[in-house]
Amino acid sequence: MRLLLVEDDVMVASGIKLGLSDAGYAVDWVGSAERAEEVLRTELFDAAIIDIGLPNMDGLELTRRLRRPEMASQKMPVLILTARDALQDRVQGLDLGADDYMVKPYELPELLARLRALLRRSQAATSAVLSFGPVELDTANRRASAARAGGGSVAIDLGPREWTVLEYLLMHAPKPASKEKLLQALTGWDKEITPNAVEVYISRLRAKLEPHGVALRSIRGFGYRLELQDPPQP
Repeated sequence: MRLLLVEDDVMVASGIKLGLSDAGYAVDWVGSAERAEEVLRTELFDAAIIDIGLPNMDGLELTRRLRRPEMASQKMPVLILTARDALQDRVQGLDLGADDYMVKPYELPELLARLRALLRRSQAATSAVLSFGPVELDTANRRASAARAGGGSVAIDLGPREWTVLEYLLMHAPKPASKEKLLQALTGWDKEITPNAVEVYISRLRAKLEPHGVALRSIRGFGYRLELQDPPQP
């Protein structure tokens, strides 16, 4: 999942970005509302984290602008993370279009939990556990597993980028996911991944999912889709 962090304090931004990156998110950071608005006119993100106390245009005005019909970010989840704890600020932020409001200082586990909730809501998912057939991804505890036919489950060992690809596919299943969207979910501005690298992670996932009855089909000219394999004939 790709996030946009809008925070003018370099040290605070570095800490937030590090925590989110360690949790498996691709995070891009800008230091002003003006730059955020410019970026969001041309690039897609799964969610934004916005501080209110920004130079020039503040985070509340940015949130209002991001909800305009002509903006691609109109339906993107927005979490305000700010030191302002007055009731008026919280009410105004939510009324202007923010989906959640957190006050600094924050605890990273709570920030991650709120982000997961916003992302699930935006994808019409209701649980922290994403599943397709026998495969389950516990996004809260970072565990992947597959149910056994005779009961119980077996762990699936995933690398960080394999996790990101599978999470994106599961959140959109049974619909296909484009290679472009997967590429955006994997990387930010400070990292470069080629489209061929996406195919490498897809190939690794195939090898890990097929033994559990889940196929990863290629759709020529578009991307990939999860499908259940036919059970073996007796």
